[in-house]
Amino acid sequence: MPDHFSLFGLEPRFGLDNDLLIRAYRTVQSHVHPDRYAAAGSAEQRAALQWATLANEAYQVLSSPLRRAAYLCEQHGVPLTGESARSVPSDFLALQLEWRQTLEQIRGEHDWQRLEELRGEAVALYQQELRRLESKIDEERDFAAAAEGVHRLMFVEKFIKELETAGDDVRASPAT
Repeated sequence: MPDHFSLFGLEPRFGLDNDLLIRAYRTVQSHVHPDRYAAAGSAEQRAALQWATLANEAYQVLSSPLRRAAYLCEQHGVPLTGESARSVPSDFLALQLEWRQTLEQIRGEHDWQRLEELRGEAVALYQQELRRLESKIDEERDFAAAAEGVHRLMFVEKFIKELETAGDDVRASPAT
């Protein structure tokens, strides 16, 4: 089975043109969609289903910057478990703690404005981490450093989702 990038005829890189990915995905799907093989034998139907499943999974991975970065690291021999999972810089750990404490204060005070400010900080860091990953993967080819970036991005992405949930709670509660 081909890797996710070669399945779509794309260069294996983090900085990926999303429109190009969508077109490549649709092209592959048009060739392997199981409906095209409805009148074929069971072996051909099974093969088409396997290829369609592979195309769907590859598209899901490549369309997510976080999953795409993780995939590229793993493809280059840097798993995202073990040592890379533990090597988060202390300043980033301090930032995580600070953000979590701020979020708890926001929840307690129902401070919508501060929540939006914190969300802005998180989104800015998310964008910065994406740029850093593109540099580490596509330019420097430093997949160990990229794996650390993937772990940072995982935290920031999860935290942004927490902020969205907290926003629902803060909007639903009157300010004290």
